[in-house]
Amino acid sequence: MAKTKTGQGTIRPIRRLGDPVLRTGCDPVRAFDAELERLVDDMFASMYEANGAGLAANQIGVGLQVFTYDCEDDKGRRHVGHVVNPRLVAADGEVLTASEGCLSVPGLRFDTPRHAHAVVEGFTARGKPITVEGTGYFARCLQHECGHLKGQVYIDVLDGEARRAAMRAIRERRD
Repeated sequence: MAKTKTGQGTIRPIRRLGDPVLRTGCDPVRAFDAELERLVDDMFASMYEANGAGLAANQIGVGLQVFTYDCEDDKGRRHVGHVVNPRLVAADGEVLTASEGCLSVPGLRFDTPRHAHAVVEGFTARGKPITVEGTGYFARCLQHECGHLKGQVYIDVLDGEARRAAMRAIRERRD
């Protein structure tokens, strides 16, 4: 067990692109119980072990709508938390293109367009309603993780030559 900021958690392996769980939309959480709290702890432990800024439950093989995060916004403020049954209710502002990576596509980074502002509504692991608002890198993280829970990976938001380059790089890694 690894000590995390939320308690004890078990490090679980990160699923890689090609695993069907990453391309399957996640189910809503229905039970806000100790098992869900353990999942959140495991997600933090797994995210920290992999040096990630965010992690969706399906990235560790669990098809539930949950993600964790630990990253800074555009003003250098650190945000640490989790969201259960998240809904991306706003992704707006300027579209910024910046290098983005993913724990499920290790070692590859691509310039990815994301909105500079995002708002997510959902719940804590104890069922308390929450709203999380982010700017800059944190907004990017919120959009990225919400995408995972719909069965998407960040390369899905790429288009044109950027998408072709990403797909080539991924194929080359598999060969």
